[in-house]
Amino acid sequence: MSLLSPVKFTGFRKNEEEKKPAVNFDELPRGTAGTELTEGLLVLEGGAWRGMYTQGALDGMMEEDINLSAVIGVSAGALSGFSYVAGQIGRCVYLNLRYRHDPNYTGAGAILRDHGVTGFSYLFDELSKEWPLDEERFNDPRRRFVAVATNIETGAAEYFEKGKCSDIFKAIQASATVPYVSEAVEIDGKRYLDGGIATRIPLDWALEQPEKKIVIIRTRDRNYRKKLHATNRVAKMEYGKKYPNLMYDLYEEAEHYNMLIDRIDMLENTGRLFVLAPSVPISIRRFEGNVEKLAEVYWLGYHDAKKAAGPMKEYLKG
Repeated sequence: MSLLSPVKFTGFRKNEEEKKPAVNFDELPRGTAGTELTEGLLVLEGGAWRGMYTQGALDGMMEEDINLSAVIGVSAGALSGFSYVAGQIGRCVYLNLRYRHDPNYTGAGAILRDHGVTGFSYLFDELSKEWPLDEERFNDPRRRFVAVATNIETGAAEYFEKGKCSDIFKAIQASATVPYVSEAVEIDGKRYLDGGIATRIPLDWALEQPEKKIVIIRTRDRNYRKKLHATNRVAKMEYGKKYPNLMYDLYEEAEHYNMLIDRIDMLENTGRLFVLAPSVPISIRRFEGNVEKLAEVYWLGYHDAKKAAGPMKEYLKG
């Protein structure tokens, strides 16, 4: 699978506005979540750099002592979720904003080392030395953590659970590996791409789990629906002959997503789910480089979660 693509990729563009040190890192939350767990399943939608919203929401929830016992993340949701499981407030946002324009994280170095647009090995190794992951807490058997990736041969979502799979961090990498501009990630002899190709929000999987309370964090506002397209020429060019099942997922993505959101709305209205979604539409590029804008998305998630903390706790207790 080639890194070359007809997609116009602008993720590494840095204009003067984007390079300004516009974020006061001293203002970012920092701390450790409480150790008391609440029975429930947290479902984290992907969305590339819209995942900054999720990171803000998770930090707000930890500050409000909402630490759910199970977490499943798709794509950017998986990248955001593992620091939540480790109980480290502010870790995700700090690393993402501080190193947004480090070429080893999102640039030429990432392509050379990891054959994609994100430097996962750099993130998990070098960057983690600045703010190490609390591995003891992350590996606490009382907390489930699942990363979703798409099998490129079958086009199906596969679920990698901490403590039950061979390498949860390789699964997180696969879950967040962007199609078209990244090579697939190999796990146990199989190859995977972004979990969001097969399922943006793993609703059916969540409803089958033993946890009866489900909280979903979305990265799109409640009114958002995808525009339907008659065809997807890029999917056909990249995957049509060799991976027809994957191509089908990409072809039908918009229709399936809209149907999924309608189901989520219905289940939320009946009280089966609790949904946290951006209170205003998020308008950033898929590979947004303006760090100040990314910080604004983070703070939106943080404050939305703070406002929703009371009703969320009531739902979880019910």
